[in-house]
Amino acid sequence: MPGHVRRSASSGHEQPGGRGDLSAAEWERLRPFLPGSNGRCGRWRDHRQVIDGIPHRVRTGVQWRDLPERFGPWKTVYERHRLWSADRTGERLLQQVQAAADAAGEIDWDLSVDSTIVRAHQHAAGARNDPPPTPAAKGGGGPRTPERNAVAEPARPPGGGGAGGEVLGRSRGGFTTELRLGADGRCRPLSLIVTPGQRADRTQFQPALEKIRVPRSGPGRPRKKPDGVAAGKAYGNGPCRAYLRRRGIRHTIPEKTDSQAARRRKGSRGGRPPGFDKERYKKRDTVERADNRQKQHRAVTTR
Repeated sequence: MPGHVRRSASSGHEQPGGRGDLSAAEWERLRPFLPGSNGRCGRWRDHRQVIDGIPHRVRTGVQWRDLPERFGPWKTVYERHRLWSADRTGERLLQQVQAAADAAGEIDWDLSVDSTIVRAHQHAAGARNDPPPTPAAKGGGGPRTPERNAVAEPARPPGGGGAGGEVLGRSRGGFTTELRLGADGRCRPLSLIVTPGQRADRTQFQPALEKIRVPRSGPGRPRKKPDGVAAGKAYGNGPCRAYLRRRGIRHTIPEKTDSQAARRRKGSRGGRPPGFDKERYKKRDTVERADNRQKQHRAVTTR
């Protein structure tokens, strides 16, 4: 709430809360799952202050150095964000929240899948350049291409697409990244993967569904299988349908025009047309609305 006041856990001082900051109920829901020690020199700086700073930066799109002072040192917020992204602490927090929602019956397991393009700013590709060639390489006495710094630039994923750790690629829209989202019937993401912009939708359908992992509140394996899936024509090819049938997942995907023509040319050998529920397909806008919610954040709308 704008103008509300909260107390810092580290300093004990009261601080004015801003729009988008965690409410008391949200903080109490996350607090039990946060690490208590950084493993090096004692306890972390106030988690709540730092967590408020990360969404502020994502929502407004400001540079890390321009974070307001009420979030503490900008470098602390950035390093916590970087570390928790690398060790998947953020992903585990999301799974814990999803587990609580699933236990309360708040997740609609009728899933919709779609993708959305994110245009990359000219400063998005921040990977470090190759080191300058050694004198031996200049004179022809060594390898022509020096080895890349493995820390500066991670291994490039299969298929290329810009710097390996940046998942940037070139598509018809230019320098882009693509978000592959699986949303439940209440517009909340259950899976999200990020790929270079030129990757075909049909090749990322299976990874997007296999990303789903909602732990149980009690004993038992995490839930990974939705009740049903709805998707657009881009996913209406044979391999996607075969994958869903193999897992026993009912689906609503329109048949592509070229697939219809190929099936009709084969006559009786072409088989029956796949089932299609028009009423169920109308609800696929849930994933599009979930995409729009993601893009209300400036740091997501433009890389």
